[in-house]
Amino acid sequence: METKNQLQSPPTKSRFNRICVFCGSSPGKNPSYQLAAIQLGNQLVERNIDLVYGGGSIGLMGLVSQAVYDGGRHVLGVIPKTLMPREITGEPVGEVRAVSGMHQRKAEMARHADAFIALPGGYGTLEELLEVITWAQLGIHDKPVGLLNVDGYYNSLLSFIDKAVDEGFVTPSARHIIVSAPTAQELMSKLEEYAPRHSVVASNLSWEMEQQSGYTTKSNIPC
Repeated sequence: METKNQLQSPPTKSRFNRICVFCGSSPGKNPSYQLAAIQLGNQLVERNIDLVYGGGSIGLMGLVSQAVYDGGRHVLGVIPKTLMPREITGEPVGEVRAVSGMHQRKAEMARHADAFIALPGGYGTLEELLEVITWAQLGIHDKPVGLLNVDGYYNSLLSFIDKAVDEGFVTPSARHIIVSAPTAQELMSKLEEYAPRHSVVASNLSWEMEQQSGYTTKSNIPC
């Protein structure tokens, strides 16, 4: 008779060690957004992937981070000091790293990530997502960028980008930077298989702003 351990499937081997997740500090009105955040966290745990995210304990941020933490994986939250009273309630989840501002937050999260995923969110999520897409287009990184398109939440954004391709503002190869899927499992499978097709625009750029802007100029980040 098979034991319980024998019946369990072995952990899925992933190409990623840590993934950065962008998402809302609100749970959203549709319960499917909340479920998707938990499912994404479970996918990371199943694949032995750690999480880096915006550091909040509320909304979708709180759900995905708690799922990863409860699954025994490392959680790194990066949050500006000024947002800590607003976005952290109760005990923080995992390791919380306080930074001076939003630019440093994004650079710190990007530096620690092997890939990026955006769950549903608002202006902040969209800004973070578009920035890492732009960084990929410029050649700052070749890390996969995933869009968890829960219940068609990002359909309008994808249509806009397709329109930009049609009108000559985005190249077809750069359109390939964005990997989208409706479920966490499907998205993770696509990200595991991702290979960049776009040509590098400005590979001498670094993750952070120039030193005169208050940040270091160079970091050694494997792509």
